[in-house]
Amino acid sequence: MRSPFPKVWRRARRRLSPTPVPFIYSRDYQLDLSGVSYDPRRGERVLAFLDAVGLLDPADVHRADLVPFRHLRRVHTDDYLDSLNRPETLLPIVGFPLPEALAERLLEVHRTMVGGTLAATRLAVEGKRIAVSLGGGFHHAFARRGERFCVYNDVATAIADLRARGVQSRVLVIDLDVHDGDGTRSLFAHDRSVHTFSIHNYTSPGYEAEEATAIGLGSGVEDAVYLETLRASLPPVVERFAPEIVIYLAGCDPAVDDEIGDWKISGPAMLERDLFVLSCVRGERRKLPLAIVLAGGYGLNAWRYSARFLSTLLNRGRPVEPPTTEELLLTTFRSFALELKEHELTGEDPREDDWGLSDEDLMGALGGAPRAPRRFLGFYSKQGLELALERAGLLDRVRNLGFERPTLALDLDSVAGDTVRLYGDARCRELLIETRVRIDRHTLPGMSLLRIEWLLLQNPRGHFTAERPQLPGQTHPGLGMLQEIIALFVLACDRLQLDGLLFVPSRYHVARHGRKSMRFLDPADEGRYTALQPALQPLSLAAAAAAVDEGRVMEGGETFSWKPTPMVFPVSDRMRALVEGEEYERKMTEEAARHDFRLR
Repeated sequence: MRSPFPKVWRRARRRLSPTPVPFIYSRDYQLDLSGVSYDPRRGERVLAFLDAVGLLDPADVHRADLVPFRHLRRVHTDDYLDSLNRPETLLPIVGFPLPEALAERLLEVHRTMVGGTLAATRLAVEGKRIAVSLGGGFHHAFARRGERFCVYNDVATAIADLRARGVQSRVLVIDLDVHDGDGTRSLFAHDRSVHTFSIHNYTSPGYEAEEATAIGLGSGVEDAVYLETLRASLPPVVERFAPEIVIYLAGCDPAVDDEIGDWKISGPAMLERDLFVLSCVRGERRKLPLAIVLAGGYGLNAWRYSARFLSTLLNRGRPVEPPTTEELLLTTFRSFALELKEHELTGEDPREDDWGLSDEDLMGALGGAPRAPRRFLGFYSKQGLELALERAGLLDRVRNLGFERPTLALDLDSVAGDTVRLYGDARCRELLIETRVRIDRHTLPGMSLLRIEWLLLQNPRGHFTAERPQLPGQTHPGLGMLQEIIALFVLACDRLQLDGLLFVPSRYHVARHGRKSMRFLDPADEGRYTALQPALQPLSLAAAAAAVDEGRVMEGGETFSWKPTPMVFPVSDRMRALVEGEEYERKMTEEAARHDFRLR
């Protein structure tokens, strides 16, 4: 991803950075799976942010390679590795059946991440420094089986590689994923040269080891208990075991907003945790080789915890606050949009000279009717839209889902708006995306808005899961690309000089998805939505949507009913002033204070 910041400024920041930290990454880490909360672009977002703020030199980014099977055989049994060719082996690991192409792709992704952890460990040991692989942490993989989305154990494979190369140093594995590192502990149960240290919610029974610390704290853990436990338990292990190499699984799933984790650790406490680990193994007394892997972290915000920690490493101990996921995505999209020329999007050849005459001029002179519109929103050709989708990476994501022939279709003849459909096949049988939009100049006098009349994102080959159950109105699981589509709509507003996006969510869960990028046009609606959240906060999205639909949300003895009201994403300064100004905030706060919603 290209940075929106000036190159000279970025080079100046990099000259002020301490010793470079090598990062291991590959686009082959990315795998889109419907129904899974893991963000496949987590590592890429971290790199984009570090590059954007001038803390990353491209020379410090190393490509991860697919690990050879001979390395995996040092950790896993041949029977298990052979069984991965059978779909029934992956089913309990992933939790739902995968088509053959996706199953093969999953194995490639995991083997590449194992290669990344192996490379980071080698670089850390050889240079006696810190190295980071932006993936990995598959600590639920055992010798004879995989579990909970962990196919191969990357940490154990990296340690086995060290041993094969003659490095017999003591290794400390610090695992701060919210889940127990049971697979890794079991693989080193009788190896006193490896100590596995894990603080988690629940300890898996039956996996004791001669050199291990396994601390289960239960559910609902908050900052104080977590940090106190870490401060009390890690330093004695470091003193007694005296490690010579450290591998740190810097899991982000303890965070309060994690979609799977059941802890409530704040952002500042997550950073304090990471820096405490760093002080124990890379402080004044020790400068141990340290390999860091990302491990768990679920939802689109997980990358921000890693980015905050890694920016501190690169910025002389001072963290740089990352933007929201939506802000980073929009900044990235706007940077590639600058490279797209107008004629590439419209399909017009700038070399042609038509003496300034439009189609309407020519047809009027000939006495005929104007031609029907042939461009989306009067601007984009079909080829231009395909180019924009390709440059944004959306078509690659569709292909990674197993749809090898994404096909675009336009319907520009309806008075209700222009419609774009993206199918997953050349025969247009598998509908993935359908949207109808029009330019609205009436909702807000004096402003022009891109109105989203309809938006459907679905994966007809996907499966609903316990993590992502079926929501009201859904026939198939979603594509997981809503934020990217919203960002593309914002680019259209930029290009067409529109003031913003306008969308009317038909149901509560649609508004909750949209609320990640948008807010309600009327501050009273924003205040009502804000007041509604405490009552629904303990529930999953599916449960909250059901509570609203079934009339189980009450206020003052009356049932709350969802009413579709406009939401907007401001693009122009005057639109931002309307929905982000002090007057808007005052009215929103007053309206929120008027409501007291309860569940029954």
